Amino acid sequence: MSATTATRYFQAGQLWRDSAWRSGGAFAVDGQGRVIEGQGESSHYLGAWVLPGMPNLHSHAFQRAMAGLAERRGPSDDSFWSWRETMYAFAARIDPESLQAIAAQLYVEMLKAGYTQVCEFHYLHHQPDGTPYAQPEAMSLALIEAAREAGIALTLLPVLYMSGGFDGRALSPRQRRFGHDLDGYLRLLDTLRKHERDDLRVGIALHSLRAVPEQAINGVLAAEAAKQGPIHIHIAEQIGEVQDCLATRGARPVEWLFNHAQVDARWCLVHATHLTESETAQIARSGAVAGLCPTTEANLGDGLFPLTRYLDAQGVLGIGSDSHISISPVEELRWLEYGQRLTTRHRNIASRHKDDSVGETLWQAALRGGALAAGLPIGELKEGSRADLLVLDSNAPLLAARDNRSVMDSFLFAGNTPLVRDVMVGGQWVVRDFHHRDEERIADRYRAVVERLAKT
Repeated sequence: MSATTATRYFQAGQLWRDSAWRSGGAFAVDGQGRVIEGQGESSHYLGAWVLPGMPNLHSHAFQRAMAGLAERRGPSDDSFWSWRETMYAFAARIDPESLQAIAAQLYVEMLKAGYTQVCEFHYLHHQPDGTPYAQPEAMSLALIEAAREAGIALTLLPVLYMSGGFDGRALSPRQRRFGHDLDGYLRLLDTLRKHERDDLRVGIALHSLRAVPEQAINGVLAAEAAKQGPIHIHIAEQIGEVQDCLATRGARPVEWLFNHAQVDARWCLVHATHLTESETAQIARSGAVAGLCPTTEANLGDGLFPLTRYLDAQGVLGIGSDSHISISPVEELRWLEYGQRLTTRHRNIASRHKDDSVGETLWQAALRGGALAAGLPIGELKEGSRADLLVLDSNAPLLAARDNRSVMDSFLFAGNTPLVRDVMVGGQWVVRDFHHRDEERIADRYRAVVERLAKT
């Protein structure tokens, strides 16, 4: 992401800063794409409503191209596990060229929806038969290049995936392209860190407790202790996963993890769905981020996160689009709230105090958790933060007659009309007037790739 050379000054009618709308917000962006304080004589007026861009803390980019292809009933009860077989079959067709095309299209869609950072939980490492590519990091480089094309900032999370279950069995033929031994995985991390820059961070991902043996978890954490980067893991997504962990390790997944690792704010526990009250409180106390993907979790029939107990314990959360059956921070946050309303038969669940805004509470919570999960100074428009911002369309009918008490709630709950007009990432405009700077070329290539994949 290229930087400009001069400091630019901006003004907003209302600027989201310090968890509230601030009237007449002024700030500057330096030549490195960072927010600095200051107001120049020739400030550029951005719009009535300007807010930080949203981090997307969990993505499997290749799954964007299979969205909608697993919605027919199978011969038996459908579940996450039957969906997974469809996913494995689709993953076997993906190579570096097709992955870059799919990811670039996905990242354009993310930007237009208001995501400015994506945490890519990446496990398609090798060729379909498990043989490494001539350049072992080829699939990771495809994602890096896709992010560069689109202009989104990337936290790349190469995944360690070693076993096919809690019993330590070997990877199945469909899983072989995911696998690394510990040394190979650490070499991959070292190679990819040579590409790090302001808009690219490399962290680590443990696929799940069922896919990474205890000894390997200890090895990775010891080797990475000095790096202080983000650590992501799938945890307690399915009841079957919880039962298997109990049967083989004598503890529930979250319980086991806290007993065997120093879980802190570096950690993102993705799909921490099936929790006891004590586990919920333990995650909150640790400062770890609960990585929630409500549209995917609903699509897969995962279950509902215990949001009320978690917020009461002052837990940190963020959102991701995961399998990309929806690419919208608005919809993720809306369904995080609506799922709770359906089960409790009450309204305004995320608000903890009288007269609190649900929309403001959720947006600010997801900014904070997403920034922690990405491991970068983002999610705020203050001194030293990367200049990632959204400008809402103040001319949209959905925002008519809205003031700073109601605009965020209208943004999240008033409909599905796109309201993100302009998007800046690292001081660079990537979306203007609802259009991405390179969307037509990227979409044309995506269509060609998906049509080719459909024939294989």
